[in-house]
Amino acid sequence: MNKLKNRHIQMIALGGAIGTGLFFGLAKSIPLTGPSIILSYLIGGIVMYIIMRALGEMVVNEPNSGAFSYYANKYVGGYLGFISGWYAWFEYTIVCMLEVTAVTIFLDLWIPFTPHWLIIAVILAIFFFINIINVNLFGEFEFWFAGIKVVTIIIMILFALYLMFFNHTIHTNTITNIQNNIQHNFFAAGIKGFLFSLVLVVFSFGGTQFVGIAAADADNPNKTVPRAINGVIFRIVIFYIGTIAVILCLYPWALLSTNISPFVDVFTKIGLSKAAQVMNIVAITAALSAFNSCLYSAARMLASLANQGNAPRKLGVVNKKNIPHNAVIFTSIIIALTVIINYIFPDKAIIYLIAIATTSIIVTWTTILICHIFFKLKHPEQKYKLPLFPISNIVAIVILLCVVVIMTQMDDMKLAVYLMPVWILLLSIFYLARKKIIKGINKK
Repeated sequence: MNKLKNRHIQMIALGGAIGTGLFFGLAKSIPLTGPSIILSYLIGGIVMYIIMRALGEMVVNEPNSGAFSYYANKYVGGYLGFISGWYAWFEYTIVCMLEVTAVTIFLDLWIPFTPHWLIIAVILAIFFFINIINVNLFGEFEFWFAGIKVVTIIIMILFALYLMFFNHTIHTNTITNIQNNIQHNFFAAGIKGFLFSLVLVVFSFGGTQFVGIAAADADNPNKTVPRAINGVIFRIVIFYIGTIAVILCLYPWALLSTNISPFVDVFTKIGLSKAAQVMNIVAITAALSAFNSCLYSAARMLASLANQGNAPRKLGVVNKKNIPHNAVIFTSIIIALTVIINYIFPDKAIIYLIAIATTSIIVTWTTILICHIFFKLKHPEQKYKLPLFPISNIVAIVILLCVVVIMTQMDDMKLAVYLMPVWILLLSIFYLARKKIIKGINKK
């Protein structure tokens, strides 16, 4: 049977989190608050740590490709299992749409007049075949894609440090930028801007929970999952904080563009066009990697819903290679709507998708934290456990609820918040209808 190894699990977790949030989201978040964006990511990192450890505790106890939907169904009840499962599938599908849209924006640097919808159609076809052929092929593809991101980010940080402290041509500017960031501009847009930035931070960290889904295909989940979670938390925080710090030091943050990867923008503006070209390639690789992880996770979540009886049974069917091919096909068809979205809203597609993805991430994360509380009631003693339970759960839930409130004050985000209860209502109606149908069948 095809299984994912520890290196695959590590890179799937990294690949899900280091994508558009880092290579494009920073361009949107830095102008909101200035240098205090570092503090925003530290707060986001703490919340991510709590969620990952909570999920990890459940996964190590019982690995399942449905992850939090399965745990919600088992430890809380059928309703939350149904809602959370479909919401998680929705989240991953939306993020797929977002990542592939981001690729087209990055490609504008080289082929600015090519229609985005056409590029998306080609990319979707390629990754559909990657996910439908073999889980090992998916694992290898993700390992190398995510590996490129990780290595390049490390090299970029080291190169930036060289430019800052050993390259005389920009040394003076670097010192000035550091002084201005600390003394004058740390909370450049006040508390309001700082709070707004937390929304994009949540979006940036949204893919970290993929490790819980991939664990079902892991070779030895009891060992690989704790290693992956502990390692990924540390690396992601370092990557985000490290890259933000060097960007802020290399160039005045207020002069950065909001419509291009900040890495490309900074290197272009300090006269290193070749470095900018390389970073654009890496940004594309990062988005494709995150897209790959999301498609994998969405299909597994949908198959798990089918196996729970919360989706049509045919979607849970797996082929000889243990791939839920019907779930991959159905999810790919829905993602294909991105072609239409980018055709109708070529300029606003990316921000609309970010807003919807963020609300979906918040629902998914909150579900994980609630499930973990109920899980601990039945399994109080675990070798791999979340520190400071249940205080840590409560703190994370409160922060996530605050982010939802903040989104209602942002023009580009508030519509997604208002749509969230509508989607939950529709799912609730489907859940009640399903129960009624099952009840009728049982009576017969």
